[in-house]
Amino acid sequence: MKKSIILFVSLLMFAPTCWSDEPATDKPSMSTSQTVTLTAMVEAINQETREVTLRGPEGNTVTFIVGEEARNLDQVNTGDIVMAKYVQNLSIEVFANDGSEPGSGEMMIAGRAEKGAKPGMTAIDTKVVTATVEEINLENNTFKLKGPSGEINQYEARNPENLKKAAVGDIVVITYTEAIALTLEKTE
Repeated sequence: MKKSIILFVSLLMFAPTCWSDEPATDKPSMSTSQTVTLTAMVEAINQETREVTLRGPEGNTVTFIVGEEARNLDQVNTGDIVMAKYVQNLSIEVFANDGSEPGSGEMMIAGRAEKGAKPGMTAIDTKVVTATVEEINLENNTFKLKGPSGEINQYEARNPENLKKAAVGDIVVITYTEAIALTLEKTE
């Protein structure tokens, strides 16, 4: 699992250098990230049916069945605290086109606690979509992108200066990543 995550992070860090042999330019790019950490207390658990009820800090409850793929449920008790950390990241980068066509891909990695270890899991899902700049309209502050399936959509630029840095034919790389980690804190 650790090797997979290291490989995945390495690919994300170095991938932009693989897309073009052109030197770095002042093409537009942006990135945004959001992290949410939630905690809930195990209010009820039925080990036979694998039904778990969690109570959040606001008093709201949620009940669900834990799948067979989850290990170490036998270590979870009423009163334990489940912590979830959820991260979303979006980056958009523009590169001079080297003859590439629009495309898309997805990579998912998941890991779970070893048998007998403290219960927990991690999952990362990354989607990458490339599109070609089909039109730039400085007067209307809009641009059109041609996506992987050939559809062309129009968008309004948040920063009009970015339109001046891009050119028709450029490749736009949109990367969206979601990651979640669940851990269990035992209560005494």
